[in-house]
Amino acid sequence: VQLVESGGGSVQPGGSLTLSCAASGFTFGSYVMSWYRQAPGKERELVASISSTGATRNYANSVQGRFTISRDNAKKAVYLQMNNLNTDDTAVYSCKARRINTEYWGQGTQVTVSS
Repeated sequence: VQLVESGGGSVQPGGSLTLSCAASGFTFGSYVMSWYRQAPGKERELVASISSTGATRNYANSVQGRFTISRDNAKKAVYLQMNNLNTDDTAVYSCKARRINTEYWGQGTQVTVSS
């Protein structure tokens, strides 16, 4: 099983990034996918989640209207489009796959927002 995030980097406030998470080794289309983030000295928080079919999406209040989660079950990938980034969005972003009592995590990708 592998979840590999990519797309992180440094961006100025107001900028955009798109994160990708490539999955392998499990039945991707059966899993709820989520993006989490953890900033230095802070608890890990749920950013966004998407149901197995993509029909249902949920967002943290702090990113609602700025971030969009999507998935492509044929490509076994989940994405996080992040717009209008601010310094509070600086964190390590990780994707998670969940189905019933099974969870898989990626290693994470760093997003840094600074001027």
